Amino acid sequence: MTSQPPTPFHPDAPEQVAFHRTELTLLMGLYGRMVAAGEWRDYGLSFLREVAVFSVFKRTAENPIYRVEKRPKLRLRQGQYAVIGIDGQILKRGNDLKQVLRVLERKLIRVVD
Repeated sequence: MTSQPPTPFHPDAPEQVAFHRTELTLLMGLYGRMVAAGEWRDYGLSFLREVAVFSVFKRTAENPIYRVEKRPKLRLRQGQYAVIGIDGQILKRGNDLKQVLRVLERKLIRVVD
C-alpha cells in the first residue's frame, strides 16, 4: 500500500493559518479606502502552515508594496500581526490588528491631504 499525501480533510494534514472574518473585514475596509484613493490596485491572500498573508499591490504584476502577516506562534512574543514594507522592513507589529493597520492608515491620511 502506498502512502498518499495528506488532504485538507485528513486528520494528519498540517493546519493552515487563515484570517478570521473580522480580520478580513478590517483588511478589506482598509483596502477599499486605499483603492478609492488610487494608492492600491490589487491584493492577494496566502494561507500557509505557519502564516497567513494579505499582500497589496500598486500594479498587478509587481511585488507587493505591503504585506500584512498573521503568525499565531508569535502571539506571546512580538505579536501575531505584522505590516511589512516592500523592502522587508517590519513597519508595525502587535496583537491588535486594528492598531497594527494604523501605520497604513496614516499613509491614507497623507494621500487625502
